[in-house]
Amino acid sequence: MLVYLKKWSVCGLLMMAASASAYSAPKTVLVLGDSLSAEYGLSRGAGWVALLEQKLKAEKIDAAIVNASISGETTSGGRARLPALLTQHKPDIVVIELGANDGLRGLPVAAAETNMRTMIELAQKNKARVLLVGMRIPPNYGRDYTERFFGMYKSLSTQYKAPLVPFMLDGVADKPALFQADRLHPNAQAHPVILANIWPHFLALVKAR
Repeated sequence: MLVYLKKWSVCGLLMMAASASAYSAPKTVLVLGDSLSAEYGLSRGAGWVALLEQKLKAEKIDAAIVNASISGETTSGGRARLPALLTQHKPDIVVIELGANDGLRGLPVAAAETNMRTMIELAQKNKARVLLVGMRIPPNYGRDYTERFFGMYKSLSTQYKAPLVPFMLDGVADKPALFQADRLHPNAQAHPVILANIWPHFLALVKAR
C-alpha cells in the first residue's frame, strides 16, 4: 500500500507539473490594428499595446507581443497582411483591432465583415485564439450605418466564439480632454483607460490552455 501511495504521489506531482507548465507556457500575441494601436501621435511606449506588455511582465505572465499595427489600416489591409504575419510569428493569440478606418470612410459594412470573417477563420485555422476589439463611429454617419457597423463585431464574436471587447474607447469617446488636437486619436492619458477595457478579455484568453 505504501509503495502504491508513493507511486500515486509521484504520478500526481508529475501531472500537476505538466498542468502548471501548460498553464504558464509562453505565448506569442499578435496585435493587428490601426493607428489606435500603432501609437499615432504618442511617445514610444505610451500606447495601450506597450502598456499591455508592461502589465504582462508585472503580472509575471510569459507572453511576447508582436505589434503589427499600421496607422490608416483597414480591414482589407489587415486581411492582406495577416497570412504572412501568421507564417512568420506563429501566434497563439491574434488581437484584431480593425474597422475604424472602414467606418470613417463610409465603406460598406458587408465588405468589412467579410474581411473580418476571413481574418478570424485564418487565425483559427492556424490554431490561434482571436480577440476582437469593437469600435463605434460618430453618429453623423447615420443611425442605420453606425448600428450595423457596431453590431458587426457582436455578430462575428457570436459566430466564431471569439471574445469581444465591446467598445475600445469606452470611457474615452465622450471625454474631449482625452483626445489629441485632431479629435480623432486618443492622447497618452487615454491609453490606460483603453487597456483597462481590453485587459479582462485578454487576460482570460492568455491564461486559457
